[in-house]
Amino acid sequence: MRLASLREGRDGRLLILSRDMARAELARAALTLQSALDDWTSVEPELRKQAEELEASKAGFAVDPAKLDAALPRGFQFLDASAFLAHNHILAEAWGFEKRREDEPPLMYQGISHRYLAPVEEVRFPDAAHEIDFEAEIGVITDFVPMGTTPNAALAHVQLIVVINDWSLRAFGPGEMKGGFGFIHAKPPSTLSAVAVTPDELGDAWQDGRVHLTLEIWRGEECFGRPSGGAMHFHFGELIAHAARTRDLYPGTVIGSGTVSNYDAERVGSGCIAERRALDSLSGRPATAYLSDGEQVRLCLTEDGVTVVDMPAQTIRINVSD
Repeated sequence: MRLASLREGRDGRLLILSRDMARAELARAALTLQSALDDWTSVEPELRKQAEELEASKAGFAVDPAKLDAALPRGFQFLDASAFLAHNHILAEAWGFEKRREDEPPLMYQGISHRYLAPVEEVRFPDAAHEIDFEAEIGVITDFVPMGTTPNAALAHVQLIVVINDWSLRAFGPGEMKGGFGFIHAKPPSTLSAVAVTPDELGDAWQDGRVHLTLEIWRGEECFGRPSGGAMHFHFGELIAHAARTRDLYPGTVIGSGTVSNYDAERVGSGCIAERRALDSLSGRPATAYLSDGEQVRLCLTEDGVTVVDMPAQTIRINVSD
């Protein structure tokens, strides 16, 4: 099942999409995705029934991507992890800090959730000197997760899968990490894909709590990377359980994978500029520039070259006033 949100009010209007994402209907069982997640056990069967009817009838209206919001325009919590040890190890080798061990718990921070950017809107930043970077991620959206949930049990709470661009301002990162109290300026709102899919929609690509698909990253006309999402060290069940160790997670919690990264990044490319700059340093190349005004970034989750979840190109705007 594929869901989206029409740009309408603060929380959007829930849409059910056809499998080819060309047609849609207004959901009958819930007005918004958040309200659907709040009562997922009873609402999900009704949404799925309508999705099957839409697929069989060839009815519905044409989908206009320009009118779609983030799949979940706002939610209760965004928790972003660093589940790909390759990313940490590449940066550690380049910059000389200690590598994370495989037996250590995942890194995770709490980001902005009161606003997710829609893929079609411009992304505004105050200053190019803040070192603007993208971070290509895969994310999941949960229903209610009780405190103390185990990693295996946590996987049953994964209801939707999305693509995330976790924008980062690298100039602020070192100082905020040194302070030891979490990110504020380094982490502006993230972009969420307009389409969210249920795990069964991915078929065999959803295995062991991981999305075994390729995440394509495009910087303008350059394919910046094609890393595999299946290379996660920590699977999503482990990330959810880590987050829920001392708290309940409410419906609509988004858990991000962190930058999708593979150890053979020199071959497959990277999910962020910071990782590319680390590789540049290791190889003696000039450092890849951070983003500048007018540049575009596009993410696309694919299987054998076929699009599964697409995030259209977003344009960077710097020092733009309303």
